[in-house]
Amino acid sequence: MIYIIIGNGVAGTTAAETIRKRDSQGTIKIFSDEAHPFYSRIRLMEYLAGEVDLPKLKIHSSDWYDQHNIQLFLNSRIVDIDAVKKEIVIASGEKQKYDKLLLAEGSYSFVPPIKGAEKKGVFTLRNIRDAEEIKRFIDGKTKALLIGGGILGLEVGNSLAKTGLKISVAEFFPRLLPRQTDPVSSALLQTRLEQMGLDFYLGVASKEIIGENQVKGLVLEDGRKIDTDLIIISAGVRPNLGLAQKLNLKIGKGIPVSDYMETEISDIYAAGDSIEHRGMVYGIWPASEKQGEMAGMNMAGNKAAYAGTTFSNLLKVAGIDLLAAGDIDPDGKLESFVDQDRKNGTYRKLVIKENMIVGCLLFGTLKGRKDIIKAMQEKKDISAVKDRLARFDLEALA
Repeated sequence: MIYIIIGNGVAGTTAAETIRKRDSQGTIKIFSDEAHPFYSRIRLMEYLAGEVDLPKLKIHSSDWYDQHNIQLFLNSRIVDIDAVKKEIVIASGEKQKYDKLLLAEGSYSFVPPIKGAEKKGVFTLRNIRDAEEIKRFIDGKTKALLIGGGILGLEVGNSLAKTGLKISVAEFFPRLLPRQTDPVSSALLQTRLEQMGLDFYLGVASKEIIGENQVKGLVLEDGRKIDTDLIIISAGVRPNLGLAQKLNLKIGKGIPVSDYMETEISDIYAAGDSIEHRGMVYGIWPASEKQGEMAGMNMAGNKAAYAGTTFSNLLKVAGIDLLAAGDIDPDGKLESFVDQDRKNGTYRKLVIKENMIVGCLLFGTLKGRKDIIKAMQEKKDISAVKDRLARFDLEALA
């Protein structure tokens, strides 16, 4: 049996490892257009800040692939797939046969149609190559602007601030992290970040990036100008769908897959940021890891259904802990229990629906998060302990 995996991120690597546990003899080949073995994209922020060197980013060394009898092909971009002949085409022109194929290409950074976005000094951050380019460029610079105040934007801003740059953030929405915070926690986060020296322009739209040979500033739709030496666009990601489109797969928000991670084409599976499962596109590490595991099990002949993943985002900027999971109910339409400790700067919120915890927000503390997430995943009936939870006696969930 020949297994080919396109993509060396968490979904593809987990799938390969899972296959090997269930098939000790099959040939496993991973193809990646990057130059490095599996590494932590999450730790790119630390690399950008100069807190870790490149080798520390790597999760698996070359030896790991040898030990698991997995063939890794780096700098190998796949340009086409023939589902009838069951073969892939590498950019070099070489072709490789497969019995089972996994699409795990992940996603790419979205760049909105802003005039001047092609100028020197405009970056996105998605991989080691991007981080290395940014690190080279910031030498001698004093000001950086982030277009986008989401999780990635804030973490990049914090990393660049550690290098001595003055950071500004331009965000389209009227508050930070609108998908991961409610108004109270967003305001708390903004205050803390402003105390760290970050400047925010909220509820604004970017009109034009100015500068002749390279970036000099950003003009907003309201006419204001923000001077800067470099710009990092953090406007979200989009699924990599090029190969899926060449296969004429039906595309929704991503590549639709069954509970068994199968596409509509026999023996072709998909997992990770590029897929759509039951109408959901996750784009988070835990989901991609689980999807990779399920894909690997099914490719190796087991029958294992993926039931979805509880949405959870964990942000840590300069010691600020923020966890958002499930339905955080930012508009206050559902029942919720709230606890705010102004002295210690913490804020906690549990969102309740039909005697179950369907969402939570934890700011400034992560105490009890494992029990909360477990209760959410298990859809635990909390009717008997609601009074205790209203007082944030989280031991009631243990």
